[in-house]
Amino acid sequence: MDDDPPTRVGTPGGDPAGVRRTPGAAVTAGAAGPDTPAGDAPPQWHRGLTLLATISLFIGTRSAWTTAMANVPVVAGVISVCYAGILTAGVLAFATRSRRGLGRVDLGVLVLAAVLVVCALWLNPAGIDEAALTTQAANEIVHGHAMYGQPWPWLFGTPTVGITKLMSGGADYTYGYGPLTALLVAPIHLFAHSTVAATAVTTGALLAGTVTLWVLLPAPWRSAATAVCLGFGLLPAYARGGYPAITALALLIPVVVRWHRTGAGGRLGRGGVARSVCLGLACAAQQLAWFLAPFLLVGMYAVRRGELGHRRALEVTVRHAALAFATWLLVNAYFIAQGPSQWLSGSLLPFTQKAILHGQGVMGISYYVTGGSDRLDFYSYAGMLLMLGLLAATVLFVRRLGPALTVLPWCAFYLTTRSQDGYFLLMTPLWIAAAATVPASALAGAWQPRPVVAGGRRAGAAVLAALLAPAVLCVGVAAASPPPLRMTIDRLTVAGRGRPTLTGLAVRAVNVTGTALAPHFATRSGQGASDWWTVRSGPAVLRPHARGDYVLRAPADLQPLPTGRDRHVYLIAVSGTPMTITTTALPLADARHAAGPR
Repeated sequence: MDDDPPTRVGTPGGDPAGVRRTPGAAVTAGAAGPDTPAGDAPPQWHRGLTLLATISLFIGTRSAWTTAMANVPVVAGVISVCYAGILTAGVLAFATRSRRGLGRVDLGVLVLAAVLVVCALWLNPAGIDEAALTTQAANEIVHGHAMYGQPWPWLFGTPTVGITKLMSGGADYTYGYGPLTALLVAPIHLFAHSTVAATAVTTGALLAGTVTLWVLLPAPWRSAATAVCLGFGLLPAYARGGYPAITALALLIPVVVRWHRTGAGGRLGRGGVARSVCLGLACAAQQLAWFLAPFLLVGMYAVRRGELGHRRALEVTVRHAALAFATWLLVNAYFIAQGPSQWLSGSLLPFTQKAILHGQGVMGISYYVTGGSDRLDFYSYAGMLLMLGLLAATVLFVRRLGPALTVLPWCAFYLTTRSQDGYFLLMTPLWIAAAATVPASALAGAWQPRPVVAGGRRAGAAVLAALLAPAVLCVGVAAASPPPLRMTIDRLTVAGRGRPTLTGLAVRAVNVTGTALAPHFATRSGQGASDWWTVRSGPAVLRPHARGDYVLRAPADLQPLPTGRDRHVYLIAVSGTPMTITTTALPLADARHAAGPR
């Protein structure tokens, strides 16, 4: 005879809703133990996030320990204790039976991560060019001098302080970020006259931002904040570099968490005012916040209009934006009074400096794949058009795109001439903040234009394609445009026999365009470019359809020629106005033959 039939919910002793029990089946909901109520057991995905955060702490820890053993053994001892803590956290992530217990493990992982970040800063507090510029800016503030528009070339004499080369042939030695981080560094600079002041501020901002995000997130998501902010070794490295964007990130976290509640009921309240102030301060810290702000305002208006109607939604959105703008203006007021034109040029520097190509985006077509392009400016146009197109798409499809609002602004950078990952990687904690606190259901009642709502999927797809088409067209123009110069390598000069180094070039260049160009030359063998080569002879400006014979001298720090058949070195010629690039391969076989035994 069969066993008793399984019981159903609603009967005495029945199982949870929707569960049918068969004889011998174990209760696995949340991996609860026999002494733990099923409702108190943490979900398995919470354990998974805790484990991911724990594992992320291993990344970079061994190299920090190795450095510490050679220089600061006490720090090495602390790291060794942290290793034990990481292993213990891994065990507890599996063994803990209750939600509260796993929450304590999450807190322990956060503490371990913070200790490891402080240890890494202790071992390498010098920073890079961002820290050097911010420290110098703080020094100018302390002494009452202007910090915008002032070149500081002496800061860039060490290998750790990189130079941003410009398409016009020079380099940028000025401060081009918001003043807030420099203002925070200034009082510390009174006691620590080095870049440590800047790296301490940005690392402190990262730690403060992480703790803020950890506290504001729902409990099961908290380890994700630890992993993204402090694990993997990514953001702590930027903080140790002194990046002002880290300060902006920390201030944007409370703005993004539950952003859809800002202005609820038509009132900002204390929480809304705090968000407004933080948004203004973030915009005063670094320009990346400028790109996120319009998307936040559009999303806020759409949600509030669905709740309150057009007029009240507009009023509360304008109050939010006005308070953020007033905060930004207050931070910048002193520097505006010092020199309005210098402040404006410094604030807009990232958009106007025309730095040399760099990054992982589509500009690589012209930099690495083809022989160049005489319309590089169209990559920048594409980035601006994509930003506007995505903003318009957010207005039209906020119910679908609103949850991705913290990711959309950074897509535009993929099309620009400076498409490096640092422009969006630094803001990835905001992705977690939105994913955990702004579900799609929160935007289900947001306002969307009626034609879009009624048009259906095909009409929506057509509208979206039309919004993105101008950006795609500009990319096509830039990528398909030919190089402006036709270059021929006439002669290579090589020094050294064991490891030959290129010391000079003779190049013939023909301007095939109808625009006068001022070429500047460098070499590259990978993703970067060398310092500028010195033009010993040749025209500074190459007239339309004119020919120029150039004799070039290599920079002093040029590396020896690479070895191996598959290694290549390229000569690039760039111009700033208009932005162009021409690339040609150097005949390395001839160079190696010239350096060999005679």
